[in-house]
Amino acid sequence: MYDVIIIGGGPAGLSAAMILGRARRKVLVFDSGEPRNRWSDSMNGFLTRDGINPSDFIKIGKEELKKYDVELVEKVIQKATYSKGEFIVSGHDGHAYRSKRLLLATGLKDKLPELEGIESLYGKSVHHCPYCDGWENQDKAIAVYGKDRNGIGTALGLKTWSDDVTLYTDGTNKLREIDRELLQRNGVKVETGAIARLEGENGHLQRIILKNGQAREQQAMFFATGTQQQADLGNQLGCEFTSKGVIKTKRLQKSNIPGLFVAGDAARDMQLVIVAAAEGARAGVAINMELQQEDRL
Repeated sequence: MYDVIIIGGGPAGLSAAMILGRARRKVLVFDSGEPRNRWSDSMNGFLTRDGINPSDFIKIGKEELKKYDVELVEKVIQKATYSKGEFIVSGHDGHAYRSKRLLLATGLKDKLPELEGIESLYGKSVHHCPYCDGWENQDKAIAVYGKDRNGIGTALGLKTWSDDVTLYTDGTNKLREIDRELLQRNGVKVETGAIARLEGENGHLQRIILKNGQAREQQAMFFATGTQQQADLGNQLGCEFTSKGVIKTKRLQKSNIPGLFVAGDAARDMQLVIVAAAEGARAGVAINMELQQEDRL
């Protein structure tokens, strides 16, 4: 029986593991090895680690946990149950692991636009987060992909980083007159034509080819197509979700299930690595405080 099982070996999970390891708790961390940002060359906006390769960041974190005797296992957990104050989780092999507390730090995955040529550009010149990659693309010709009305906010937001922003609705034409006026007032161009493919070299976007044959010169793209949970464990355990598909948390990262905590992208709308790490630390402290209460006579 572990004090705590953490599912997710990203910034949130490792941060929580460090706090709990330092509190001398028996901790087991499961890592699928498939973080959301694994296609990116750099991880930005994290104080003292700005620009670090995401895999190097995780490697450093795991190395630092060794002195705290935190157990790390590379395995995808597919099943989780809760009964009578005990959590039981298992993977493909069916082996069960038990704990007093459970932290979900499984994160989200992006719904990548279905565009020919995007795979080789994703994480290099095609991104989802302006706060993560806007600086690196400042003053470039930036495309924003969002069908219907989904890309309006992202397009307007990217004006902070570049004056040359174009919203692509990819064959949909549901922008209202008030939307068009807002975009025009703020200098955002609009292209409603359907996209045939993206073209670029060495990971760098160069142009967008429309299905009518026209080409649009672009140097970067940000997309607004939404996200989904990386794992189904929250559903299995009976968690409450917000309208945006993230797990609803209360104070100190607590869920509606006793003893179940959620940290990182799976639980919040502000999806930044540094925020995920902070939430992991907060969850770690809260979990230890609960266990301390149980330990007292």
